[in-house]
Amino acid sequence: MGALVGLGVGVGLLLVWSAFAMPRAPRQPARRESRTAQLLARSGLSQVSVSAFLTLCLASGLLAGLVVELVSATPPVAIAFAVMVGYLPVTVVSGRARRRQREFADVWPEAVDNLASAVRAGLSLPEGLAALAVRGPEPLRDAFAAFALDYQVSGRFGECLDRLKDRLADPVGDRVVEGLRVAREVGGGELGRLLRNLSGYLRDDARTRSELESRQAWTVNGARLAVAAPWIVLLFMSLQSDVIHRYASPGGVVVLTIGASACLVAYRAMVRIGRLPTERRLLS
Repeated sequence: MGALVGLGVGVGLLLVWSAFAMPRAPRQPARRESRTAQLLARSGLSQVSVSAFLTLCLASGLLAGLVVELVSATPPVAIAFAVMVGYLPVTVVSGRARRRQREFADVWPEAVDNLASAVRAGLSLPEGLAALAVRGPEPLRDAFAAFALDYQVSGRFGECLDRLKDRLADPVGDRVVEGLRVAREVGGGELGRLLRNLSGYLRDDARTRSELESRQAWTVNGARLAVAAPWIVLLFMSLQSDVIHRYASPGGVVVLTIGASACLVAYRAMVRIGRLPTERRLLS
């Protein structure tokens, strides 16, 4: 019996010593997500894999090219439309991401006000965040419901905030989350003032950006129409075989290449010149 007790004590001391003496494995740096994965996250489609999205783009382009080839029997024209339709899912998802970001920017001040009211009512910061799943703005409720479940299961506030940032994938949400993280770690009675100041700042920023975007919208829509118009005409010309076959010649290929390049350069220049400053995500 004494030998068994001694063996147990020895094993316990060895485990304690190994916990402090053995070198810890270096922490692996966080792997940066690809631009496609970030785009899917910003649009609220993080459950869609990058490979599935790229497969959709490829399949859309191939299908469109096949249809145009069957109609026009002109490979250069079919290739041009295949490239455009293949890029169409990226355009749609990008637009969805911009709309989602604008929607979040409009409702974050209300969410911060609700959180400030919860803190003044005596709730803790995690409880106030969990309450936003019920009383918060509708677009944010799912993310905060997931946060409430995470915190109920793990009780680790910092890790739950990290996962909340990943679900939101929103620059304004990053600022709010990091502000709450600092307030939680530092402590003190300044949380209410911090939330009120943050709410006012977010309202002013959303109002200014909304005014600029409304003035810019007609220019952007006009540029998109100007870029799309020649290709719509070309699509209708595909129904006239005697006309569309001219684009199968070397001269026709040169015309298509120059036209596509001019449209691409002009559109990208317009977007870059008229682009509003975009916020970058914090610590992502």
